[in-house]
Amino acid sequence: MKRPRHQPGQPFICQDRGEVSLHFAMATVQSRMRVAAPDKLVLDYTRSMMAFLLFAPEPAHIVMVGLGGGSLAKYCHAKLPHTRFTALEISPEVIAMRELFSIPPDDERLRIVCTDGAVWIRDNPASCDVLMLDGFDAQGLPPALCSQSFFDDCAAALQPGGVLVSNIWAKDTLREAIIDRLRCSFDGAVLTLLAEDGENTIALASRLAAPPSAATLRERARQLVDLHPVDLDASAAKLAQSLAEVSAIAAFLP
Repeated sequence: MKRPRHQPGQPFICQDRGEVSLHFAMATVQSRMRVAAPDKLVLDYTRSMMAFLLFAPEPAHIVMVGLGGGSLAKYCHAKLPHTRFTALEISPEVIAMRELFSIPPDDERLRIVCTDGAVWIRDNPASCDVLMLDGFDAQGLPPALCSQSFFDDCAAALQPGGVLVSNIWAKDTLREAIIDRLRCSFDGAVLTLLAEDGENTIALASRLAAPPSAATLRERARQLVDLHPVDLDASAAKLAQSLAEVSAIAAFLP
């Protein structure tokens, strides 16, 4: 394994057996790419995040907080030819690694912006159809990216009917607090699913729209399976279960 020297808290890469990975510490992997297939989503949580396609199969504009190794940006750029993608990344060191991760140059459909994602989201209401949240630093999920005011700004940043998809990698108490805040910002229209390894919870929230029905989720997964090899059928089943749980809870509320 090839591992360069790095300063504590700074991003670094490892190269091993035809893969390149991004780290803040060796114990955790922020992003992973197969050199022979740079657009493939290797980490299971990234495939789970693509479940937003079950809500919005052809979004006009995706905004993402957190670039990492650019796995989701590359996939969307390759597989959604009519979608614009804007990635917001606060770390210039991470952006400087884009060529190592085969992230294509900026063009009319792809733009990487070095900025504070929370500030950009606050200042750009109604700017996107899908908002992806996957911003972490060496300490984990920054407080600025999981506050109630931030999620309120996220809801405002979406077009009516838009979808937020968030990767929640945090301790149980913080994870539950984040889901509660999302429910507050999105009037309860929040569904969750676990990635295959169980360490990441993926939350999806709709703005000014009810989540799709279980039947719609399964039908969209069937329609998209040939276009998107990202386990959408499994995600649809998990989201259908989450929908049933949310409906059961709502039935007991006054």
